[in-house]
Amino acid sequence: MTIGPVQLLVLGFKQPDFRGEVQEELQRLRDNDLVRVIDALVVQKDAAGDVAAVRGSQLTDKEQVELGALVGALIGLGAGGEAGMKAGAERGAQAAAERGGMINEEEAWDVLAEIPEDTAAALILLEHRWAIPLRDSIARAGGFRLASEFISPLDLVSLGLVEAREAEELATAERAAI
Repeated sequence: MTIGPVQLLVLGFKQPDFRGEVQEELQRLRDNDLVRVIDALVVQKDAAGDVAAVRGSQLTDKEQVELGALVGALIGLGAGGEAGMKAGAERGAQAAAERGGMINEEEAWDVLAEIPEDTAAALILLEHRWAIPLRDSIARAGGFRLASEFISPLDLVSLGLVEAREAEELATAERAAI
């Protein structure tokens, strides 16, 4: 199983109005083999403090077990060499099969329990499929990632990549959501 670079997105939604748009966009990206949701956990806390949670993935059950085995093998290799790799692969596959995903719900609940009332939060483990050939070519050239960050729209103005008006609109929308 080839896996692309993986990113953990932690998103907040103030007074959420979920109409399926985010899910539809993630599906469109998946249909075009650009990204794939490895695991997602969305938690919504209503005005009364009641919590509802939904979990999802775009991986099949078989792919989840394969990914769990791969992650477990890498952890085991680092911890105990070749013997650790085999044991780690078995444990990783079993954990993925039992949990139905890669995000550990106990740890996620610690983070998500802090969300305010009338708010939602999402943890999305996102695989960047489009980046596999780029990552591999960088590795073949001896390159490696030193940092990876999203750049604020306002910072793009100073680089001349967007107009100030457009950046201010994006930044205002982002601040309003907080």
